Amino acid sequence: MTSRYILQTALLVYFSTTVLAMNYNLLRFQLSSSSVECQELLLQLNGTSKDCLKDRMNFKIPEEIQKSQKFQKEDIVLVTLEMFQKTSDIFRRNLSSMGWNESIVENLLATLHWQKEHLEEILEDIMQEENFTWDHRTLLHLKRYYLRIVRYLKAKEFSVCAWTIVQAEILKSFFFLDKLIDSLPN
Repeated sequence: MTSRYILQTALLVYFSTTVLAMNYNLLRFQLSSSSVECQELLLQLNGTSKDCLKDRMNFKIPEEIQKSQKFQKEDIVLVTLEMFQKTSDIFRRNLSSMGWNESIVENLLATLHWQKEHLEEILEDIMQEENFTWDHRTLLHLKRYYLRIVRYLKAKEFSVCAWTIVQAEILKSFFFLDKLIDSLPN
């Protein structure tokens, strides 16, 4: 099943490298597909346990992301890139004690990596072609959100429950990411 996703991703890379930078309908579709793939992989990690409810924490995803403010297309690309980057950074951390299926984690990281590279190319094209200005507060709030997640994992010594809570939080962040992607203007 996961090899099917890898093939689809490879084909998307091959056919959409430069076209995607200009066609935001295609970009919306591609980002949504990657988001769904990441969510499916996260759900396969089987990280739910009622014993971990005591470890829950509100990581406070930035309000501007929760409310899907009317971002410009460039802002959405930048926020999405940051979310994929930080999610990747988190899942590259001390996973050895989790007992999660390594191939699922590797597929998640591969999907995130491919998407990050692709978004970096798109953002570079946008910055060259347009007068791009960015409100750095949103990005700063987003970085702080992911920093709270990392600090939580460290404070809980990367325990199974901590990873379960983080897995649920990352799934929640993908929900908000989906709303943000859906608001991508034409």
